[in-house]
Amino acid sequence: MLDEAHHLKNEWWKCLFALKQEQELTVVALTATPPFDSSKAEVKRYFDLCGEVDDEIAIPNLVKEGDLCPHQDFVHFSLPDQLTIDHIVAFRLKVAELIRNLKSDIWFIDLLRNHRFYTETETSLEEIYQHPSFFSALLIFLNACDIKIPREKLEVLGFDKRDRIEFPSFTHDWATVLLNHMLFEGRDQLITSETEVKIFEKRLRKIGVLKTHRVDLIGNDSFYRTLSNSPGKLNSIVQVLTAAEIELEKQLRAVVLTDYIRKEYLDTPDNKISGIGKLGVLPIFHRLRTTLQDSSSLAVLTGSLVIVNVAVYDLVCDKFGATNFTYEDIPSATDFVVLKTKNRISPSLVEVITDCFQNGTIRTLIGTKSLLGEGWDAPAINTLVLASAVGSFVTSNQMRGRAIRSFAPNPDKTAVIWHLVCLDPTDEGGGKDLETLNRRFSAFMGITNAEPLRIENGMDRLRITIPTNNTEVEKINQESADGAKNRVSIRENWKKAIGGGTGLVKELKSFYQGHIPYQAQKRLHYRDMVLFGCIELSMVLAYFVPEFILKNLNILLQGGWVNFMYLFISALVFGFGVKSFKVFKLYVNHGRLHKDVQKMGWTVLYTMKDLGFLGGNMTDMDIVVSIDGRGTVSCVPKGLSNYESTVFINALEQIIAPVENPRYLLLRKEWFRKLIGVQRYLVVPDRFGENKKHALIFLKHWKNNVGNAKLLYTRHLVGRKALLKARMFHVSNTDEERTKKRVVWN
Repeated sequence: MLDEAHHLKNEWWKCLFALKQEQELTVVALTATPPFDSSKAEVKRYFDLCGEVDDEIAIPNLVKEGDLCPHQDFVHFSLPDQLTIDHIVAFRLKVAELIRNLKSDIWFIDLLRNHRFYTETETSLEEIYQHPSFFSALLIFLNACDIKIPREKLEVLGFDKRDRIEFPSFTHDWATVLLNHMLFEGRDQLITSETEVKIFEKRLRKIGVLKTHRVDLIGNDSFYRTLSNSPGKLNSIVQVLTAAEIELEKQLRAVVLTDYIRKEYLDTPDNKISGIGKLGVLPIFHRLRTTLQDSSSLAVLTGSLVIVNVAVYDLVCDKFGATNFTYEDIPSATDFVVLKTKNRISPSLVEVITDCFQNGTIRTLIGTKSLLGEGWDAPAINTLVLASAVGSFVTSNQMRGRAIRSFAPNPDKTAVIWHLVCLDPTDEGGGKDLETLNRRFSAFMGITNAEPLRIENGMDRLRITIPTNNTEVEKINQESADGAKNRVSIRENWKKAIGGGTGLVKELKSFYQGHIPYQAQKRLHYRDMVLFGCIELSMVLAYFVPEFILKNLNILLQGGWVNFMYLFISALVFGFGVKSFKVFKLYVNHGRLHKDVQKMGWTVLYTMKDLGFLGGNMTDMDIVVSIDGRGTVSCVPKGLSNYESTVFINALEQIIAPVENPRYLLLRKEWFRKLIGVQRYLVVPDRFGENKKHALIFLKHWKNNVGNAKLLYTRHLVGRKALLKARMFHVSNTDEERTKKRVVWN
């Protein structure tokens, strides 16, 4: 039995996994928060030890039973100051200039043209197959330099003479792959150019892209530290809590959790507060004490610093005994004191402040996640502001859990949780701060912000459009503030949403990847696919009609017109009726992308049945697939256990997601794609690719449900080439979110 299993992903994992294998033990693992935001390796270790999720206590059931209160998450956006924006823009421009200059740098181009992978390709095949992304990046870079790539180099990547090859652009992603391999993994290849390489590294270091063990052309780590601790978040906290104070008045029980105390700001005069440029307990304290209407109910609680209003200090002394406490004045905040205990037998300050918070003497409490985020219990909380940047997915879920517990003295308690994001205006996706929050939301289950009301995890349920300027930021923040005020509506929405389901189901969402809006692209596909279908039909008829006339010319010459026409019409119906029907079907159905996903889903389900992953009756199971106006396809399996649903969703996701390193690939055998030199590869899921026997079962069901395909084993030469070819056009898109798993109350 493993409790708090989310901690078991590094050192503890080693000994426990060895014990599990040696003793052939059955493991029961308990956790509230699987570590989904850890590295891929850590997440894999976690699931190798603990296994997939077999059962889950549903949040909606806990709300229904009254163990948890109705609640909703809101995001408050801010933009960095102009100095920070200028710094980010300057970095982006320097990186763009670096990539542009690389394509005209004779030394760098010659370095790659003389690389062993390029000059001795045939004798370096084994190494190339160990580093396929680098070899692809090398060819893509040289192509971007207008250097013609010999056909034999491309054949290594699985392309043949009939293939039409369009090289991807040499993007930041490909440049990162190229430079990281050259300067770290493949550094031994540069020994003869060590002097020039050191000069090149100096250039990279000056720009700020060369880290200790990698090249970072995006700057995510450094910008994340800057943005996640942006002073703009101080303004967000003030706006959120001043609005909550007006809304709830004496019923307010607000907690702000952050990472650092920032003791250097303890004695900050009022005229210096606006100049504080760091996020922390004391910067937040000073901003709130000068902006809240009633600052007497404001307090600070950390492991090493406790601050209360003078009036609260007097109440504490009256209730717990004046002999137990002492205080220190804060010169710049004369209404507040630093509270201290006199001796070891004095009541715990955490206990004292928590009691004051529960009874309403303190209504706004600022603390650190290290003290209040883990183990601290104050179910009176109805407003939580998460101003913590450091800390994992696990910690953020634990902090949120403090607010959503029910509180017997307040049966109508409704909790509001605020998440703060400082956007990167140079990043279309909003930047690393938003990306991190998006990932953490996979552990947060709640109601959607709009009809149809659903209970699900993930940030999509908030229906937020990423703002790009101050006007949009203010508009979205105001909409969130209006929603947070309407706690009655939040309670009613929970009641409606809970009534709309009976249990948790797993869902896979596949996002539309086109640059043209989905609806416009759909109209184009209607036109194009009908055109392609007509071309196919016309080509076949053009070949068939002359051949038919020649073969039956004797019947025609003998005057047998009736027999000739009878034979001709029969041949058309039986020979091409199916093709004609397909053209019509394409016209009616194309653009309904969910049909493809549904066919793949049934392929997975039938394979699971044959391989013993399903215990129930297939007639009781179904796959519900839908597509929304943005082109997002949703797939929900019905009639499966929690474990079976997990296996199904994981397998389907592997088929749809970009190709990585599977044992088996499927090559879809579509003659038109082959004719124009475009082939489509799909992954055989790991569960079904453990051996050839299982892979062939998957192939059988694929042919029955989806269409003709060929199975390729990627661990020998031919299959390895196909794998490289399939991956070549995916590397630049691996950071784009193509699929997302969801847990939905249904």
